[in-house]
Amino acid sequence: QVQLVESGGGLVQAGDSLRLSCVASGSTLSDYTMGWFRQAPGKEREFVAANIWTGGSTYYADSVKGRFTISRDNAKNTVSLQMNSLKSEDTAVYYCAAQDRLVYGSRYYDSENKYVYWGQGTQVTVSS
Repeated sequence: QVQLVESGGGLVQAGDSLRLSCVASGSTLSDYTMGWFRQAPGKEREFVAANIWTGGSTYYADSVKGRFTISRDNAKNTVSLQMNSLKSEDTAVYYCAAQDRLVYGSRYYDSENKYVYWGQGTQVTVSS
């Protein structure tokens, strides 16, 4: 069982930066693909970024590529999302999630239904 807790959200202006953190407890993250998803008001939850393992592949949604960076620190059991050049359309609740890499490998990094553990979410609001 993995418990995930996100932090770092807030209200910022367009063009600003934010860094979201997700701290895990209950298990080491080294066996998990870690992902970030977001859900804007009135929209479905969507994939943002994923990191397969430390030093391994990372993937991004086209809408955030070049602006967001996902990273993890297995020693601290933490995964982060650095968000730069924020836009109003980035406004959403951001969720951290863990997917069993030993079961799914690296193929389903953007598949929401393959992620087993989820955090409670942190609100990011970008004003234009």
